[in-house]
Amino acid sequence: MPKPKLLVIDDEKDLRDLLEYHFQRAGFQFLGAAEGEAGLKIARESRPDLIVLDLMLPGVDGIGVCRALRSTPDTREIPIVMLTAKGEEADIVLGLSVGADDYLTKPFSPAELVARIRAVLRRGPLKDGAEGRIRVGDLLIDSVAHTVYWKDEPIPVTLTQFRLLRYLAANPARVFTRNQLLDHASGPDAFIIDRNIDVHIRALRKKIPALQDLVQTVRGVGYRFGG
Repeated sequence: MPKPKLLVIDDEKDLRDLLEYHFQRAGFQFLGAAEGEAGLKIARESRPDLIVLDLMLPGVDGIGVCRALRSTPDTREIPIVMLTAKGEEADIVLGLSVGADDYLTKPFSPAELVARIRAVLRRGPLKDGAEGRIRVGDLLIDSVAHTVYWKDEPIPVTLTQFRLLRYLAANPARVFTRNQLLDHASGPDAFIIDRNIDVHIRALRKKIPALQDLVQTVRGVGYRFGG
């Protein structure tokens, strides 16, 4: 089985060298680029399994790289883990909004980054089974009946709450901003604003207390399911 190929786009050579060492020890292949344009070229030619992307880059910055990757058919499905300095909440939200899958703030532990990468690589979008169901432990989401069950007991939820929980459960370990969840939870028959997402999450956690652990708050950004 081939080793997963990781591309690190970061202008700090010491950091690239450090990650090359840890990635190779973890069983990954390593590719590196110091600039956004060079990283895009390598991504298009080598099709890495995942990209670790710094936001602060010379030339095309991380947001521009992320947008370019997501707008190209050959690279739009490659998972992206962003690296950002602490305190850049607006950049984190923007990065996730344009298509990053997860983020880590600098300084960070290489071991934590490796763990995040493994989680993203093994995640893959969760698909409904043959009967249109998503099951996570004692939680069952029936997409045909639009019903949520906990330990085989039906739990009354609104349509918006159902859409929200289903979308999170179908994409485990991925961080979503409130606006992203808003886009997927609201339908033509519902009107909600981004901060109302918090209200719906609180309501779901109250109805199913186990969601306190399953639906995790990512401070300043949004939410993730498990992972």
